[in-house]
Amino acid sequence: MNLLEKIKMQKKKEPDKSSMAVQEIPVYWFETSNSVSRHYQFQPDGHLSVKVVDDSRPAYHRMVESFVNKFFPSGYPYSVNDGYLRYTQFRALQHFTSAALSVLSTQSLLFAAGLRPTPAQATVVSWILKDGMQHVGKLICSNLGARMDSEPKRWRIFADALYDFGTGLEVLSPLCPNLFLEMAGLGNFAKGMAVVAARATRLPIYSSFAKEGNLSDLFAKGEAISTLFNVVGIGAGIQLASTICSSMQGKLVVGPLLSIIHVYSVVEEMRAVPVNTLNSQRAAMIVADFVKTGRISSPADLRYREDLLFPGRIIEDAGSVQVGRALHKVVKPSKMKELKELFAEEKFILSRGNKWTDMVLEQNASGEDALRGWLVAAYAASMEKSSHDPSLSVLQDAYEKMNSVFTPFLSGLRAKGWYTDRFLDGIGSRFEW
Repeated sequence: MNLLEKIKMQKKKEPDKSSMAVQEIPVYWFETSNSVSRHYQFQPDGHLSVKVVDDSRPAYHRMVESFVNKFFPSGYPYSVNDGYLRYTQFRALQHFTSAALSVLSTQSLLFAAGLRPTPAQATVVSWILKDGMQHVGKLICSNLGARMDSEPKRWRIFADALYDFGTGLEVLSPLCPNLFLEMAGLGNFAKGMAVVAARATRLPIYSSFAKEGNLSDLFAKGEAISTLFNVVGIGAGIQLASTICSSMQGKLVVGPLLSIIHVYSVVEEMRAVPVNTLNSQRAAMIVADFVKTGRISSPADLRYREDLLFPGRIIEDAGSVQVGRALHKVVKPSKMKELKELFAEEKFILSRGNKWTDMVLEQNASGEDALRGWLVAAYAASMEKSSHDPSLSVLQDAYEKMNSVFTPFLSGLRAKGWYTDRFLDGIGSRFEW
């Protein structure tokens, strides 16, 4: 073997250094956005790592970004529906005032029981009556779940008002120490009902904001905000308890003020929620807007128009429909056969009265069925103003008109984000043939 052949064999054995260099170079790049330079690199396992290499932003901007990442859903604001920021702002204020009120009430309870109400006691002691009457209140309120599904906003406001009522009784307990057990027990009973109502309405409220299937992320970040401002509120409560509210006169001034802010916050919080399920009020508002203008309203369009305290009001432009009365109280036996034949293919019965139109749904009727009945009632009410035909004839004409517009109407509702598979009528009566 000559020298030239040996050199060739050595080259075959040695790996190509240039090819090794190409294989060892990692896949990485830099991106600069909003004065922040980031290094992106794929790891051998395919995972993408990100590292900030230069951040020329002021410290304030970095703190804001860190806060948003910890307390707001990923992808905010594009991952949630309209109103989430306003909802979150007032939710924070609500929890702040609630926590401060809790400290004041605990301090007053300790004073009424004969203990010296120092701030340390107010924050550490867990009052034993909460394990008694509070559980009774929870059990009673748990039976109202169907109504909470239908009107989550109303029950959320009711929960906070009831909680403040119970807290107020505790604050006032030193004024009548001989009735300490009665006032403390009633206060905890009210707070127990409030806790159940608040927790039961949490899921439909968060579901209204979930835009990308991110319900768990919304829930987790919402709880993070609640926890943060509860801690801040406790600190403020301790400060108030040791200064302004060290006397009963101070509590009587500060307590109602905090309660007013608390209830106002939860009302504004609920007004910002775009609930996209159908109940009586929302269905009536949708139908009224469609019949009057031909426009289909979205959940965000209706949120500030909802009556949160008295949602059962009858809307004349939607046919003055009332849902949920028993069938035997609504339809006379002499008209039952005619109505059954007219709505033979439907899951509702309409009975027009002097002041309103009763609609009774079948047991398995959906939101679509309820909307069909509502449109018939609305068109019938509009036709009766310019016609003197018998009511049954008007219902027939209104039914035909409803059938001609319902398919595009339903498509428009779904495009706007409405859930039409269910109709939430609380504890309304339904029938089954």
